[in-house]
Amino acid sequence: MSDTRNEWTVLSMLKWATGFFEGKEVKSPRFSIEWLLADVLEVKRLDLYLEYDRPLSQVELEKLRPLVKRRAKHEPLQYITGDTTFFNSIIKVNPSVLIPRQETEQLVQIILDRHSTEGDLNVLDIGTGSGCIPIAVKKERENWNVTGVDISNEALRTAQLNAELNEVDVRFTQHDLFNSDFESNNNFFDIIISNPPYILKSELTSLDNEVKDYEPHLALFCESTENMYDSIEKFCSKNLSEGGYVYLEIHENHASQIEDIFSKKAWVAKSDQDQNDKPRFVIISK
Repeated sequence: MSDTRNEWTVLSMLKWATGFFEGKEVKSPRFSIEWLLADVLEVKRLDLYLEYDRPLSQVELEKLRPLVKRRAKHEPLQYITGDTTFFNSIIKVNPSVLIPRQETEQLVQIILDRHSTEGDLNVLDIGTGSGCIPIAVKKERENWNVTGVDISNEALRTAQLNAELNEVDVRFTQHDLFNSDFESNNNFFDIIISNPPYILKSELTSLDNEVKDYEPHLALFCESTENMYDSIEKFCSKNLSEGGYVYLEIHENHASQIEDIFSKKAWVAKSDQDQNDKPRFVIISK
């Protein structure tokens, strides 16, 4: 992006940056520059198409230049601009938390649909990260008591910021699933949700650079699928109310293994598919 060029418009920038990103093997090159340019111009991404001939000021170019450089290094767009949309919320993100995925939005929708007629419920999200799940749930079910826990205090600070941003009352607290008993203000939970670390470390090299180089490994990787879900099973046995439900987002290759882990402990566990027909969720009850 040359400083000497004086004819930069929205359209010429879109064309130039798309080619630049293609040369750097950036995923979704056109979408990437649309995202960044819309952020700099403070417009909706689709509105760029109504402003093709708009000239870019020197101030706008100076704001855009470092963002383009960061994207060229495959840094996720959400970290570059600092936020993303999730379900019904704006969620601030940074390298201390995972970037919310569409599959997790589907998990929230499953929970809301299955409990659409129920009154006051106590809900817990294990490994809450950015807080996207409990915040989205609370915005749709204001009468539910919603709590999020995470081992990372940095993640919890981000989650609390997001709760304040979205004007919802969600309790966040630090908890290590493997090393401590959980102290609940609500005694037992009617719904326990978790999108835990489920990628094995042996799979690291198969991940996109955007994921393995930027997103927090603490929230991505587990040492053992069995150990992870054994710990979740033990936690739920102690903290789930009679007649309650557990909702897990899982690795698509681990559905049968996770069902077996819970079924052997007298739970009823059934997997459910995501929008790509992959077994992405497990719904569990006693």
